[in-house]
Amino acid sequence: MDAREGLILIAREQTAGRGRLARSWESPPGGLYLSLLLRPPIPLSRANQLVMLVSLAAIDACRAVAGIAARPKWPNDLLLGRHKLAGVLTELENDGARLRYAVIGLGLNVNNDFGNGPLARVATSLRTATGRSFDVNAVADAFIAALGRGYAAMRAGASPHHAWARELEPLGRRVTVYRQGQPPLSGRAENVSPEGALLVRDDSDVLHNIWAGDVVID
Repeated sequence: MDAREGLILIAREQTAGRGRLARSWESPPGGLYLSLLLRPPIPLSRANQLVMLVSLAAIDACRAVAGIAARPKWPNDLLLGRHKLAGVLTELENDGARLRYAVIGLGLNVNNDFGNGPLARVATSLRTATGRSFDVNAVADAFIAALGRGYAAMRAGASPHHAWARELEPLGRRVTVYRQGQPPLSGRAENVSPEGALLVRDDSDVLHNIWAGDVVID
């Protein structure tokens, strides 16, 4: 990819998106659907910190624009209460152990109305949470400003790990992790590594590093 770092594409609606684990994804009008190209000078082992960085910027934007306090959920979601407010997805290109570039996608529910449909049980939006509609462009501007500050700090050597992990769901709770091609893993989510792995201690006192999967709180 030859585009310059900082390229941003914003869609008003997505009808053929791709979610985590190559799942199909549709994004109805009303949300912020943004993709961003970054070329951070970091090793591939730190690539998951970009998800942390984007999540924190989205949290800052929600606080600044709507006055709400969202929380991150491992591995790549934002929650408001028990409902999903946003998701982050990355696509990476590497050169050996170095990261060449990352395309980072953010889907944030701004004015989405899930009504009484099945998504209403698991998803929410800024509008649903506050009873007010918001200018999607203003949310995008707040997000980009927050991300710029965080990215500058990351390029200077700072890590977003501590701030992201501080209120990360489901640390400290009993969970079941579902992974492709493997049996479910049950145990206590003890911590998250600086590289983004969820550390789950099973009932046999074995500590597992989980890099990908769906987490259900027991």
